[in-house]
Amino acid sequence: MPSAAISKYFDATENRNIRDDLIFAVDKVTGPKVAVDCGCGAGADIQYLASNGFAVYGFDVEEEAILRCKERFKDIQSVKLSRSSFSQYEFPNVSLVVADASFFFCPKSEFPSVWRKVYDCLPQGGIFSGSFLGPDDTMASSKYNPDDFWPEVAVFGEDEVKKLFAKYQVLRFNEHRTSGAAPGGDLHDWHIYSVVAKKT
Repeated sequence: MPSAAISKYFDATENRNIRDDLIFAVDKVTGPKVAVDCGCGAGADIQYLASNGFAVYGFDVEEEAILRCKERFKDIQSVKLSRSSFSQYEFPNVSLVVADASFFFCPKSEFPSVWRKVYDCLPQGGIFSGSFLGPDDTMASSKYNPDDFWPEVAVFGEDEVKKLFAKYQVLRFNEHRTSGAAPGGDLHDWHIYSVVAKKT
């Protein structure tokens, strides 16, 4: 992503509202309060998790994300940050995996091994909360210019998403279709599947 677009996106999302799925997921965690935030961005979800007593591991491939979060959480020792891609990251053992609008940018060819690491890092009863890009999203269309945002996006159909959770109890599954201004101001059609699930 061009650096100007990165900064604009992080400025717009740094203090965004926390999504209901994460609030719901936090309430379902029964193990130690330890979470990993995949593609942590400017740290909105880390802030919420830390304020609710979680130790948080956050990673992002973008250097600016990690620099911003290091400054933001410099006084919170329970927040550990790493610059890493999905495929390179070594997932710690946690009770909660958060992947909100981040798997969109995990190359589809790498996703099966990443998804296995997500499964392996959770104990029985561990919670996943995240979202997947649907085929009718602007980023999945021929109108999408990868030079403007990201060179590769991972698109999932509804059946594909549901198959990912064969070894989980799905606690929430929602399909979101909305249109409006994206962070940064461009018009966007969203098509997203959001899931909260418990490892069985």
